[in-house]
Amino acid sequence: MFRRPRRNRKNEHIRSMVRETSVSLNAFIYPLFLIDGKAKKIAIDSMPGIFRWSEDMVLHEIESCLELGITNFALFPAFEESLKDSRATISAEEQNFYLRAIRAIKSRFPEVILLSDVAMDPYSSDGHDGLVIDGKIDNDLTIPILCKMAVAQAHAGVDIVGPSDMMDGRIGAIRSSLDQAGFTEVSIMSYCAKYASSFYGPFRDALDSAPKMGDKKSYQMDPANRKEARIEAALDMEEGADFIMVKPALSYLDVIHDLSSTFDIPVAAYNVSGEYSMIKAAAARGWIDEGKAMEEVITSIRRAGASVVLTYFAKEFAERAKS
Repeated sequence: MFRRPRRNRKNEHIRSMVRETSVSLNAFIYPLFLIDGKAKKIAIDSMPGIFRWSEDMVLHEIESCLELGITNFALFPAFEESLKDSRATISAEEQNFYLRAIRAIKSRFPEVILLSDVAMDPYSSDGHDGLVIDGKIDNDLTIPILCKMAVAQAHAGVDIVGPSDMMDGRIGAIRSSLDQAGFTEVSIMSYCAKYASSFYGPFRDALDSAPKMGDKKSYQMDPANRKEARIEAALDMEEGADFIMVKPALSYLDVIHDLSSTFDIPVAAYNVSGEYSMIKAAAARGWIDEGKAMEEVITSIRRAGASVVLTYFAKEFAERAKS
């Protein structure tokens, strides 16, 4: 045999030399859940090792992440039910705790990159990403609400707004609103291929944001569809998106690959709560090696073509890399 591929696998030094995919902390965005109040660090039962943080406590958490080399964070707010209404009014109020926390983080750590969440569900009494009119999601009436929300987040200091709502036409409208408000340098990371997935359960536990009626299948994508993701990505790019995202990651590696191969724009992938919790649950029962499974999962997402990975494993990965 003239060709023996095993020669390039015979020891770790050679395996490292020819390794095709690398994972760097620079590629990670670490999601953090925020709540109102002080001195609060509340565990999320369905996401072992993940917490809801009050403003003062999240500053300590971010400081510890910076020491590990993590510099990018996605922020998600959990509002009390009494503060929600059908039009997500509180989302753009300057003194809501989410915008206040963004200002505090950027004041204390101006070097960090903050990604916000633009959708109605954390603030909506209906629990949907869009405005509910007569039992249906009204796409066009939702867009001005999202634009106002995005501009308020830019005012607070976010570097990237993340429309996760899946309304048609919202990227162009948000881009225009940001530019008109003077935020031409604020980027947009569009959740362009967000699927109606069963893997969001623990996230909804963290935010208490499950829909009060129906489901999200009229705006989130059908898990059976692959080509449709290219249509969504192309539209969002035309409208001014700076990044495009696939969510979830593991069941949609083919979609990540398609978009990264088709479009010359950074592709992000969200390694979502259910994917995280599955590994945690299996590891707790001794069925798998958690560290090795975590590394394999993140490598697979990068190998599929993701430039950026949102993952709840970011801090754990960094701790293992440092040890």
